[in-house]
Amino acid sequence: MSIVKLNNQAVKNATAFGSISSLGSMVLIKKLTASSSATLSFVDGSDGVVLDDTYKEYVFTFNNIHPATNGATFQFQGNASGESGYNEIITSTYFNAFHIENGAEALLRYDPSATDQAQGTAFQKIIESTKNDNDSSMSGYLHLFNPSSTTFVKHFIAEANCMHTDPQSSYSATAGYFNTTSAIDDIQFKMSSGNIDAGDICLYGIA
Repeated sequence: MSIVKLNNQAVKNATAFGSISSLGSMVLIKKLTASSSATLSFVDGSDGVVLDDTYKEYVFTFNNIHPATNGATFQFQGNASGESGYNEIITSTYFNAFHIENGAEALLRYDPSATDQAQGTAFQKIIESTKNDNDSSMSGYLHLFNPSSTTFVKHFIAEANCMHTDPQSSYSATAGYFNTTSAIDDIQFKMSSGNIDAGDICLYGIA
């Protein structure tokens, strides 16, 4: 069986799956570890951070993010090149699913009034209402596409899961775009209330 694959604009024939090389790899750029941190920020050109045209795709991973405040929402915003204030225009959509520990309720829902933005400038919610018990946390990722483009808007996709305050297993997915043709070179994460007590965020470039 022959497989034809487009790889770096060249066509490759392979007779076995094992002979096909990866289309790309994740290159670790920066890891930030929270310790009662109000914010965690990735700024291009600062402290070893690369968030420019070196890569066309970037991924942030969230590992065991623990909120100081019970029920806080984990969220993000960006700055266009040369800007400040973390108030870029965002259009987004968000949905979540949950299952309560005692099995009493499970639900998949879309709630635009609480989580979506339509040309909004607020921080975008990634997941809501993480419990702050000692064994509670949230984990997930944010995928940012071609943030250095000066032609197109900047698309993003995020997924996360957490131990919810109810308590329940809660999953969320959000997607949208920064509605600007300016380059986005600064991304900040924070809780809606209180600090990020613990956990780490890693930034990767997709080679």
